[in-house]
Formats: sequence, C-alpha cells, structure tokens
Amino acid sequence: MSQQGTIKRYYLIIEKVKGKTFPSFLEIKECLSQEGFQISDRTVQRDFEQIRLEFGVEISYNRLKNGYYIDSEKSINVESFIRFLELVNTANIITESLHDSKKTLEYISFDGEGGLVGIENLKPLLKAVRENIVVAFDHFSFQKNSTKHYQIQPYLLKEYQNRWYVFGIVEGLGDFRTFGIDRIENLMLTAEKFVRDDGLNPLEKFKNTIGLVYSNSTIQRVVLSFTPQQGKYIQTLPLHTSQQVLIDNDKETRISIDVIPNYELTQHILKHGDRVKVIEPEWLVDEIKEILHTNLKQY
Repeated sequence: MSQQGTIKRYYLIIEKVKGKTFPSFLEIKECLSQEGFQISDRTVQRDFEQIRLEFGVEISYNRLKNGYYIDSEKSINVESFIRFLELVNTANIITESLHDSKKTLEYISFDGEGGLVGIENLKPLLKAVRENIVVAFDHFSFQKNSTKHYQIQPYLLKEYQNRWYVFGIVEGLGDFRTFGIDRIENLMLTAEKFVRDDGLNPLEKFKNTIGLVYSNSTIQRVVLSFTPQQGKYIQTLPLHTSQQVLIDNDKETRISIDVIPNYELTQHILKHGDRVKVIEPEWLVDEIKEILHTNLKQY
C-alpha cells in the first residue's frame, strides 16, 4: 500500500469517528470498503495504533455507545492532525484527477497568487522545530517598514489564512514572537541547540484566540447575532472551536464563542458588515460602533 493510500485510510477513519455518531468497527470497515479499501480487521486495528503512535490521536471504544470516538483527553493536536489529513486528501484528489485528465487544472481556481511565498523556508524550519535547533534570519516588518536580524528558538509552525508563521523565543529578549515565513530571508540553521521548556506550550497560547495575536488576558464570552442566511455559513465555518449556537430561527442565528478578544476577532466581525450584530460584551459593542462611525467619516 502506498503512503498516499495509508494517509487516505487515516483520513476516512478520522472522518468517521470524529463526530458524535460512535460508529461500530463494522461501520468503519464498510466506510473504507466503499472507498476501495478491502482490508482485514487487523489492518484497521493497526491503523488505529499508528494514528496514536505517529500523531498522538487516541481512537477509543465506548461500551455504552457501542462505538468508536476520538478521546480528546488522551489525544494531542487533534485539530492539527485533522487539518493535515484534509490538506493531504485534497492534494490526493487533485493528483488523481490529473492522472485521469491533464486538463484538470483548467477547471480549478486556487485562492490568490503568491499564496505560498516563502514556502521554501517551511522544511528547514520544521527540522529546526523538531530537532531544537536555533535559527537565524532577517525578517521584514510591515508595521516598521524595515528589516531586522533575529536569532530564535523555534517552538511552533502555524498556518493562518494561507500563510505560514514560525513562533519562538527571541534570543536576547526571552519573549515569544511570531514571524511570517514569507517575510524571512537568509534563513540559517545554526550549530546551536536549545533545551525546549516543557512548561511552555505555544499551542495553548493560540487555543483561546483567533488568528496570530495572543495575550495572557482573560477569556471572555462573545455573543454575535447573524442574519439567518449568514448564519448558515457561520455554522459550517465556525469562528472558533468554542462556538455554540444559541438561537437558530428565521430571524437570526445567534452564537457564542469563548475567546481572548484581539485585533483579528474585531476584523472577523467587521468583515460580515450589516449581517452581524455584537450582543455582548458591552465594551466590544462600543468598540465596533466607534470603528463604524470612524469609517463613515471617510465617505
């Protein structure tokens, strides 16, 4: 079995068990069979084991539900793993279509040009993160409109809006910073190794935020009311993993998210225009009002 085939099996298994349906072992096998995978019970069990060993995602059996599920308490990076499988599966689908017809790319439009600027930095940075290697590079800042040299201890690679970022401790400063790899030049893996601080969990810093701007502020409950039509999009593409639907009728779709408010949350709200209204917290209502009033003065 090719590596692509194995990854596709992992994807199908995760898709089947990630919800709250608790599929049986037979249902999982039938799902695989429908996609052309005629495999033994032992192979499916081995897939469960490899998903746990290689990716830290625990697939467990619930006796009360008589089915399988992803045990979030025993798993790490579940969302990252699912995102990885989605990307690989999408690439495989396109690759298979190209084998069928060379004209496939004539019927596909990708999101924007230059979306993968700096992608050549991804592989060496991933090596540095995995092997605890200090890296040095020049980074251009949009805010300061200047380039500065940095040396960092890389802890995490993060994707956001079709861009990749490296997150690490800046040597000499001791604090975490985020750098867009599309603005990195002269990247070098130094001969210096660092000892990763297990008490620092960079994933936790982003867990309660939207986007790239994190802080140690308090998590707040944000309630937003969308038009019924826009609400359909919000339910299929949640703003945050904590999103819950409070009201869903022919007048509104009201949701709540538990996040640390930041710039990107404000931007997400504003981009929905008159199809969204902030209900709480009150200070965020006032902030959005002020931004909208300022915008009107420009016209």
